[in-house]
Amino acid sequence: MQVGFIGLGRMGTGMARNTATSHPVTVHDARPEAVRELTVAGATAASSARGAADGADVLVTMLPGPEAIEAVMLGDGVARALRPGALWIDMSSSSLDTMERVKSACPDRGWTALDAPVTGGVPGAEEGSLQVFVGGTAADYERSLGVLTTMGDPERILHVGGQGCGYTVKLCVNLGFFLHAVAGAEVMALGTKAGVDIDLLHDALTRSGASSKFIENDLARNVFAGDYKEYFRLALALKDIRLAVDLGRSVGVPLEVAALVEQLHHRALLTQGDGGQLLAVKQLEEAAGIALRRQPT
Repeated sequence: MQVGFIGLGRMGTGMARNTATSHPVTVHDARPEAVRELTVAGATAASSARGAADGADVLVTMLPGPEAIEAVMLGDGVARALRPGALWIDMSSSSLDTMERVKSACPDRGWTALDAPVTGGVPGAEEGSLQVFVGGTAADYERSLGVLTTMGDPERILHVGGQGCGYTVKLCVNLGFFLHAVAGAEVMALGTKAGVDIDLLHDALTRSGASSKFIENDLARNVFAGDYKEYFRLALALKDIRLAVDLGRSVGVPLEVAALVEQLHHRALLTQGDGGQLLAVKQLEEAAGIALRRQPT
């Protein structure tokens, strides 16, 4: 199966490298150094995005968001370069509206598409253990598995519904994570500043109905060590939150708490810079005058 892969950022690089272990892969990225890194791993370089799509049975895109997807698929002519019968798998965080605009621009396309965004971060991309949320037909889902299983955990490659459902589930997952992150950091800051030992408070929370994966894992593993997850940029986190808020607006679901979380992350981007995805937690720590750190023993 010939695979084209466009988008070799921090996630895409690991994903394309893993795909190249099982399939012939032609890659393209705006950064030549990223392409060179993949050719060392056995991929073939394309001089253009359109070149990566030429002759591909499956085209994978892993891009920063809707604007980049439209620029590549329409502006660079990739959508028209796909052969009849090809399958486009968009693994970016995006929206159904964007995919529909691309498809509408090619009414005689002859190819089909899946939205298949991922979670698991750079470690998951490098290890081939990503969780994948797939939206599209059952037939295309089955066709995609030979490629998706090179990048994701086979037990966590989930067919979540029709076109657009993959995007929606990914946005719900990411929004839920950042809601938990802000809430978890707030209650930890409250308890520790009021005098409770940080480990005792953390243990109590993890054993209670207030627990979450963020409290159980990310607080202990990352925040307590002063690690705000630099491998995933805050601007990309904010983009996902905004896409979720926009989706809520479009379907008539008021997301009042999410809108506040969006504001907090926007402020963190302005004051902390485009560093790790958990910099809104650092902003909260600074506002509270406390650092959520374990004391050395």
